[in-house]
Amino acid sequence: MAQFAAESERAVPVASAIANPGPLGLSAFALTTFVLSSTNAGLIPTAAGFSTVVGLALFYGGAVQVLAGMWEFRTGNTFGATAFSSYGAFWLAVGFSILQKLVVPGVPFGFFLLGWTIFTLLLFFGTLRINMALIVVFGLLFLTFLFLTLGEFGAGTGPLGGWLGIITALAAWYTALASIKTPFSLPVGPRS
Repeated sequence: MAQFAAESERAVPVASAIANPGPLGLSAFALTTFVLSSTNAGLIPTAAGFSTVVGLALFYGGAVQVLAGMWEFRTGNTFGATAFSSYGAFWLAVGFSILQKLVVPGVPFGFFLLGWTIFTLLLFFGTLRINMALIVVFGLLFLTFLFLTLGEFGAGTGPLGGWLGIITALAAWYTALASIKTPFSLPVGPRS
């Protein structure tokens, strides 16, 4: 009887602690967005910017964000899982397309960006129940995609989209830092 009790005690699973993957996903998003947006804003020559962003897009913005998204599933955060996995896939697609010289500016790439603009708007609505920091990040990201999309359709707003992307990256870094234990506390403006 004592042996059965000991075996059943060992069979009880122990909940493992998992760190918050949000800061990692936000940081991967921010750095990759910052470099590509600096190129779109005209701060980095296009060829140099694209060649620099490929590695970031495939590995940090892409693979690391997908991993952060999978870890968000583990924590039960559906919004974080959806956002990080999706934008990780976005960066993998962009990196692959640049690497294969498949990105052709104009209307076809505009439709690619339009799809991401719509998706980002949907996620923006999801942030309205989370906190102000994420509302700012996704609001800025929506505007970034919108102006990049309009630019691809010939409106000449691509550089403005680049500048908005730089601001989006800064907001994402702020939000990531606010989630990391530091000697100081950064407000995120909780909504709930």
